[in-house]
Amino acid sequence: MKMIHKFLAVSVAAVIPQLGFAASHREAPAIALDPAADITDVYAFRSWEDPSKLVFIMNVIPAQEPSSAPNYFNFDDKVAYEIHLDTNQDGKANDIVYRVRFNSEIRPPYDDFPLAYAGVDGIPGLTSIKALNGPGSEGIGLRQSYTVTEYRPGQPNRVLNNRRQFAVPANIGPRTIPDYEALSDKGIYPLKNGGRVFAGQRDETFYIDLGATFDTLNFRAPPILSALQDGNDKVNPFGNDMFSGFNVSTIAIEVPIAEVTSTPDAVIGMYASTNRYATTTLNGNGSVTSGGSLVQVSRMGNPLINELVIGTGDKDLWNAMAPIQESAFLDYYLNPRLTGVINLAFGTSFPVTGRTDLVAALLKYPGQKADACTAKNPCSELLRLNVGVAPTAPESQKRLTVLAGDAAGFPNGRRPNDDVTDVGLRVLAGALLGPVPNLGDGVNFNIGAEGGDLTDNGIYKVFPFLPKAHDGRNRRHIDCGETDANPCN
Repeated sequence: MKMIHKFLAVSVAAVIPQLGFAASHREAPAIALDPAADITDVYAFRSWEDPSKLVFIMNVIPAQEPSSAPNYFNFDDKVAYEIHLDTNQDGKANDIVYRVRFNSEIRPPYDDFPLAYAGVDGIPGLTSIKALNGPGSEGIGLRQSYTVTEYRPGQPNRVLNNRRQFAVPANIGPRTIPDYEALSDKGIYPLKNGGRVFAGQRDETFYIDLGATFDTLNFRAPPILSALQDGNDKVNPFGNDMFSGFNVSTIAIEVPIAEVTSTPDAVIGMYASTNRYATTTLNGNGSVTSGGSLVQVSRMGNPLINELVIGTGDKDLWNAMAPIQESAFLDYYLNPRLTGVINLAFGTSFPVTGRTDLVAALLKYPGQKADACTAKNPCSELLRLNVGVAPTAPESQKRLTVLAGDAAGFPNGRRPNDDVTDVGLRVLAGALLGPVPNLGDGVNFNIGAEGGDLTDNGIYKVFPFLPKAHDGRNRRHIDCGETDANPCN
């Protein structure tokens, strides 16, 4: 899902590079048919666990039902998953690229066994899964290894893996994987550049009343939060978090700031992409060979751009184009169609034309002019991060970020628990131009997050910064009226 941010005071604007939208799930007709390449959310922030590091996260395969057996969710060997960085503000985001590629194997005896994962303690040869490699890993029938390669213009490609690395499998259940959090910790690997990487299943941290929002903004209460509701990050006032109990597949890369820039207060841009080979050949034995050049099939910088800004007829084209080509879609920013829908739904009169505030927020670096897209003043849709802003400890993070005085969150990059839905609604309404009501979907936090290292409102404190995945046997989707949830409206 994708969205934006609200009114910024001048003092905040001096350190915050820009604003953005929400998240991206099934946002375009073609990518909805290709979940392994469907980017759901992208995050970029300075680590609060180690402030000398930057963290970049991309999630794919939206809304994973944990009990979807017997075949669970895996990365695609034929997809190149990439994180792109723009470190010189030219909008091209090709100064550093981290590419992650996977390789799947069926391990004997599972090639002759009906399940891909199995484990029962006390039965020789079928012990529960406690490791990703070696003793304790025998229960992983389908296993994925992966490489991380760094690309910089004019420099040799650099493989960052120190050794063979494995993705953490789906959280099957407590008999098969008795301690999923401990297994996940074994899936955190050091990189040669001084960073770390994780690939595997995690909790779907993005929170939104998805059904109400896309039922043409049919919220469960008038979508204006009181000051008391708006200031409470631990209660969902009236909305259902419809991603509660679902999982995603996560790639998290942590790198030293010094590996990215030598400027203490640099503003960098980033986006993530998924890419497939241009040609496929069906072989005589039924196998498929991919070849040719890699073609981008999905991208994401700021959230909810393709879902809520770009017209349906252009969504697949938008996914295929580079952020630096955003001038082709400029009209959607200047004249936001969804703002008109908000006006029709609620009888409001928010501005729907000439929205250079959105152009400045989403397509420009600080100081660039919003009235034109030129080679020296490019329009590029990137998530921008000021690396000089100190991170906020998880217990002190505010879901409304700069609107609540927390300058270390969205739109200064984006953290997993930033409430980009509420912020985005307000910016679409014109919050960058002046005061607007406290618009919101009634969902203020990630309900039902599991595991240790959590704040009481679901913020995961340590790398990879998303809570552990829900298990297939005991998963729970929390609706209104249920234990620990808000009343139904």
